[in-house]
Amino acid sequence: MKTRERILETSLQLFNENGEPHVTTNHIADEMDISPGNLYYHFRNKDEIVYFLFLRFEHQMQGALEAPTSRALNMEDMWLYLHLVFECIWQYRFLYRDLDNILSRNKKLRVRFRRILERKIQTSITICNGLVVAGIMQANREEIEALANNISVIATYWLNFESIREHHGNEGSYLGHGVYQVMTLVSPYLTGDMRKLLYKLSHDYLD
Repeated sequence: MKTRERILETSLQLFNENGEPHVTTNHIADEMDISPGNLYYHFRNKDEIVYFLFLRFEHQMQGALEAPTSRALNMEDMWLYLHLVFECIWQYRFLYRDLDNILSRNKKLRVRFRRILERKIQTSITICNGLVVAGIMQANREEIEALANNISVIATYWLNFESIREHHGNEGSYLGHGVYQVMTLVSPYLTGDMRKLLYKLSHDYLD
């Protein structure tokens, strides 16, 4: 792995473990056993490292926000969508845990993150509309838009909520409980046996 890639990987690990505000470029260089000058040859400062990590996150999140378009949608599509989104959030969790601080320092990242939020909302709307067409959900446009906004809010601030509660879980518990919490928002709009399917999926996932 090239030095530049190692810097990004090491920074991501340290940011996730300790929080981005508590990690300096010297910490990163020490962890890699390289000189600070070597690090600065590749990145001017820590904010530039954060920026390039954000680009990686953005690329991965864009893939997670792709809704199927070639077939009818089902409950598993909603579940997979949420899983991929929460998985990406966990992988780059330092961004979400210090979101306001990071975005306040970089207007360009703030604009790009706002686009991701809008994409999350739009993908949720697309999937919900598909479930309505398939007869799996019963919801009007206003209800779907509100549901999509609520899904985005929970996905964005779930890690901070769990942290404040001092729930120190692993990746599986954060993903499982986060996805389950969102699916409970969807449950009241499901028809027929779909709630039973949701219940089964939920408990299989949490177990």
